[in-house]
Amino acid sequence: MEKLRIVFMGTPEFAVGILDTIIKNNYEVVGVITAADKPAGRGQKIKYSAVKEYALTHNLTLLQPANLKDETFLSELKSLNANLQIVVAFRMLPKVVWEMPSLGTFNLHASLLPNYRGAAPINWAIINGETKTGVTTFFIDDKIDTGAMILSSEIPIAANENAGQLHDQLIDLGSKTVIATLEMIEKGNVTTIIQKDDADIKTAYKLNKENCKIDWTKSASEINNLIRGLSPYPAAWCFFGDKNEEWNVKIYEAKIISEHHNYTIGSLICNKKEMRIAVKNGFIQVLSLQFPGKKRISTVELLNGMSFSENAKVY
Repeated sequence: MEKLRIVFMGTPEFAVGILDTIIKNNYEVVGVITAADKPAGRGQKIKYSAVKEYALTHNLTLLQPANLKDETFLSELKSLNANLQIVVAFRMLPKVVWEMPSLGTFNLHASLLPNYRGAAPINWAIINGETKTGVTTFFIDDKIDTGAMILSSEIPIAANENAGQLHDQLIDLGSKTVIATLEMIEKGNVTTIIQKDDADIKTAYKLNKENCKIDWTKSASEINNLIRGLSPYPAAWCFFGDKNEEWNVKIYEAKIISEHHNYTIGSLICNKKEMRIAVKNGFIQVLSLQFPGKKRISTVELLNGMSFSENAKVY
């Protein structure tokens, strides 16, 4: 049984959960690679990645290359003498990096591959109305999320679950799947499955302002899935218009009311405690939202201090 010497590569909170499980299972992590520090927020203060914060707290050897092909970085990486690399929510690796360890480099991806390859698999599974998702470990090759699969595990997506809740569930599932993968590699009994490509494969496109905007002409379930799939981050958004004013509003939580009505699509109907938006097969009731420059609040709190005219609409 070969003793593993692991280099871990990752950046966000999702990766921290996996790294923590690896450490707690007494695997030797000889180095951690994460994104370079960058200024963030209004004050442009230097912000450390979640993985860097964890590595510093646990006194792990840390590298933060700006360029993964840089000779100095490559020699530092080589000197760690790892025989396995694990990648979780990092970035595309050059061949010289993923080929370096004798046992290879594997990635944990938050989807049931080959579906939802790409940047935002958790979000798109919900946006597209999937009822199940999962995680997959695979050996990295020269394309994105296409390598030979080692293990996959699935879980159901609950009807009202949002991306944040699913993210946390997948950290737990991903942690267990990574440990199971490590045990297989340690014992030398890994078997892989080659990913098959076909025309029906769904993609986890990078999220941007355009694909996060709500299209109120869609069905109530499609709109609700978009809101759930983007909550709490980056959040679905649209414009609210009333009395010659316009606001760019983020919607975090909603529910569907299936009811026949004669309102124009996009009409905003409010009373003291409730906000509904007319869609083609009923209403979307908005439960929490955020106006520009304000905090996220419940709709009830908003309607305590703000009222809308009969002509208010969303678009």
